[in-house]
Amino acid sequence: MNDSAMARSWVEHANGHRDFPLQNLPLGIFSRQSQAPRCGVAIGDAILDLQRVLELGLFDGLARTAVEATRGGALNAFFALGTAARVALRERLLELLGEPGEHRGELQAALYPASECQMHLPAKVGDYTDFYVGIEHAKNVGKLFRPDNPLLPNYKHVPIAYHGRASTLRPSGTEVRRPKGQTLPAGHTAPTFGPCARLDYELELGIWIGQGNEMGQAIAIDEAAGHVAGYCLLNDWSARDIQAWEYQPLGPFLSKSFITSLSPWVVTAEALAPFRCAQPPRPEGDPQPLAYLFDAQDQASGALDIELEVLLLTPRMAQQGLAPARLTSSNSRSMYFTVAQMVTHHSVNGCQLQPGDLFGSGTLSGAESGSFGSLLEITEGGKHPVQLPSGETRTFLEDGDEVILRARCMRPGVASIGFGECRGRVVAAN
Repeated sequence: MNDSAMARSWVEHANGHRDFPLQNLPLGIFSRQSQAPRCGVAIGDAILDLQRVLELGLFDGLARTAVEATRGGALNAFFALGTAARVALRERLLELLGEPGEHRGELQAALYPASECQMHLPAKVGDYTDFYVGIEHAKNVGKLFRPDNPLLPNYKHVPIAYHGRASTLRPSGTEVRRPKGQTLPAGHTAPTFGPCARLDYELELGIWIGQGNEMGQAIAIDEAAGHVAGYCLLNDWSARDIQAWEYQPLGPFLSKSFITSLSPWVVTAEALAPFRCAQPPRPEGDPQPLAYLFDAQDQASGALDIELEVLLLTPRMAQQGLAPARLTSSNSRSMYFTVAQMVTHHSVNGCQLQPGDLFGSGTLSGAESGSFGSLLEITEGGKHPVQLPSGETRTFLEDGDEVILRARCMRPGVASIGFGECRGRVVAAN
């Protein structure tokens, strides 16, 4: 096995690749030409067809079991196998794709240019829960409505979340149809109906659940990390004017359920292991987590150091040949609760989590200008428009605008890895 932090692949374009070097090997579901959707691994600018490799007889043991579980165009059964199967498959892929490449001649036929492939959602999502653990976002939004008391009393005690709509999860590249709904215009006492006028994005991580739990059996905090299969990028598109009218008293509904975009590659927990870090200490005076949410090992290494960014490309910018403008640069370390704490809290009442369930982290903003993960924060609710290189301004998204999320992990002495892109272009309401 060639698992060095700087090991090279015989797939030359993978070496030094921004997102998908040998050290990443994310899994996804793809199709090409008339081929049915199947599981592949991103390596550089190519996709390795695992079904073809299986047919070549290059997998055995638990790695073979893992690939067999990917049949059917979804990763749910693979996620259900848990950590050992992911590790076995990863180790074998490192052997097959690393130098010197004993089987490269056979594998060439199973490598397809990624540009010729269509990506699909990696799993059939039964349930989708969106958390709110980005504390700087919570503060920034809270200040717009409660300047003297931005965080509600429960925020620092409990990982807040709402149940989202799994049926409108879509892979990167799917058009974002501007939603319609009820809004209450300023100065009015009765709502009106029509297209959303304050369309926004939210920069989030997606968390894929691996092995689940039986109904009634909570997942202990010291076991929770083992129930996470991997991560992706998630854009929780938000209709702010619809949200402002509908959210009381039960929270988001139609303002969040029209589409949620996902990057299609599952970056595994194992690939992210070199980028784990300590959970930032809570400020003096903040409550410590209740006992069921506290584990010393999780606090020591349960956070992730992932650099995140949002870019915007307008139709005029594209016509002028301008590159997308970066609106945001933040980091996943802004999460007030760890992913393990999210998993544990979700199951503590006996709620059953299942393989392929999806969590959203909540918007991951930083504390400083330039690190805010939504236009609501950047423009302070529309008061201060964003200035773009084309001479345009934006308070919220307009038809034709394309939002691009990216993420990258970097550490000295370790090959950097990325997540690919999560893109969505806004189109007019029907």
